[in-house]
Amino acid sequence: MIALAALLTSCGPEEEPAPPEIRPVRTVTVEKRASGVPVVLTGRIEAEDEARLAFRLSGRMIERMVNTGDRVEAGQPIGRLEAQDQTNALRAAQANLAAAQGQASEAENEYQRQRQLEERGFAARAVYERARQNRQTTRSQVEAAQAQLRFAEDQVSFTELHADAEGVVTAVGAEPGEVVQAGQMIVRLARQGGRDAVFDVPAQVLRSAPADPVIDVFLTEEPSITATGRVREVAAQADPTTRTFEVKVGLSHPPPGMLLGATVTGRMEVDEGEIIQLPASAITRQGDEPAVWVVDPATDTVALRSIDVVRFEPASVVVADGVMPGDIVVTAGVQALHPGQKVRMLAPRS
Repeated sequence: MIALAALLTSCGPEEEPAPPEIRPVRTVTVEKRASGVPVVLTGRIEAEDEARLAFRLSGRMIERMVNTGDRVEAGQPIGRLEAQDQTNALRAAQANLAAAQGQASEAENEYQRQRQLEERGFAARAVYERARQNRQTTRSQVEAAQAQLRFAEDQVSFTELHADAEGVVTAVGAEPGEVVQAGQMIVRLARQGGRDAVFDVPAQVLRSAPADPVIDVFLTEEPSITATGRVREVAAQADPTTRTFEVKVGLSHPPPGMLLGATVTGRMEVDEGEIIQLPASAITRQGDEPAVWVVDPATDTVALRSIDVVRFEPASVVVADGVMPGDIVVTAGVQALHPGQKVRMLAPRS
């Protein structure tokens, strides 16, 4: 009886295969649109004109009259070197000049005496010529002594450092008692005048920036304090550590609140041209690469296609390659699909 039942069962009608499951999905049609992307960077306020003041001589600095943050006037003393050697050289130059002037005066008197005698015929011509030559020699010695004196006076004056313009001291490079070298920075002076907002900018931002952009700048801690500016200077070489370029933005009429050293934020619109932007919900993965499901409208089936993403945004992604305008991309229901899956596209939400 068991065998008979099995035989009867095997002779029954075959079951029909289930129809393929059709998944409802929401879609979007790919299109290109123009886009301007805001670039936001953090920087600092610096003086447009900044000078490193230094002594022209080497020596021991015995006094520095200013500190960081001090405001100075043009001609105000800033520092002083020990000047004993220069003072001694000045005294020697003064003595040499006095001696040379004495010799020149004596030679002048002798020349005048010999000239009068020679005119009356009482002096030999050779004696007169010798007196004239001696007068010329002593005059040259006086000129040399005067030049040496001026040099000694300059050396003494170089032992004092003065501000060359009105401004604010932003840094100091040496303390009293130190032996400093000629040209070594003693103070850094931000001259009174314009202000720059200085940013470290990646190379790709420089490449995509417009020719003459207007930069909106505001204090990071107080966004209501704002200014605008234009790029004044771009570093010719990237920083070896960060690989960024220093860009100085000259500010137009900066408000008083933008003090030297303040942290600021700069904003600039970068034109990306036409871009393809898809909702973030459309993104899935194919292996390790981002991908999207693309609907074939002729068969209402889907296929997985890898894409190249330029950047991710909170609610969307910007795509560089992988889809073309006119492609239909699934934006909802992507997790329940498989290649060749039949789908039914829902009407767009109103």
